[in-house]
Amino acid sequence: MFAPRTGVPLLLAALLLAALGVFLAVHRPPVAGAADAGWVVLVAGWAFLAAFFRDPERPAGEGIVSAADGRVRDVRTIDGELLVSVFMNVSNVHVNRLPWDGRFVEVDDGGAGHRAAYRPDAWRNVSRSYRLETDLGPVRIVQITGVVARRLVSFVRSGESRRKGERFGMIVLGSRVDVYLPAARVDPQVRVGDRVVAGRSTIARVRP
Repeated sequence: MFAPRTGVPLLLAALLLAALGVFLAVHRPPVAGAADAGWVVLVAGWAFLAAFFRDPERPAGEGIVSAADGRVRDVRTIDGELLVSVFMNVSNVHVNRLPWDGRFVEVDDGGAGHRAAYRPDAWRNVSRSYRLETDLGPVRIVQITGVVARRLVSFVRSGESRRKGERFGMIVLGSRVDVYLPAARVDPQVRVGDRVVAGRSTIARVRP
């Protein structure tokens, strides 16, 4: 499966361009070997897009799950919230998933600039914040752009409810996703450097 709304149209367009390019290279090669070179380049390009926009089905994991694929870059408590920050590279699945059941009460854009997403001050970058009502209390998810990754995609709107593990958006070409949980209600289950999988990996557990 490929990412909805974004991946499928781009993949279809890329497939058509690849087919046209191969046809022209085969039937009207400008130089010797152009057909073979054109085939390799165009198919490689389509394969890259297919890998980038992949969106595998995943059953939800236990506890509070990661919103993004990638590596944990920060785990700490800030003003009563537990922050779990995950950095996504270009090889990760880029579709983001809900860490816990909830209702989206607000979806806001903010920030300015496009610093490298792994920098401490990258929280100032252009970003999209999702505020949720949950049985744990308020939960926030923030998609943060980077130097190259500048397109934020949302699959939800304010007022909609989703279950844990369901898709809510994606960041095109990687970057970072921060999850803020009520620190008094949860215990972290990951450390900096851990690899996590969106919708599957447990990042925190609810306190008894």
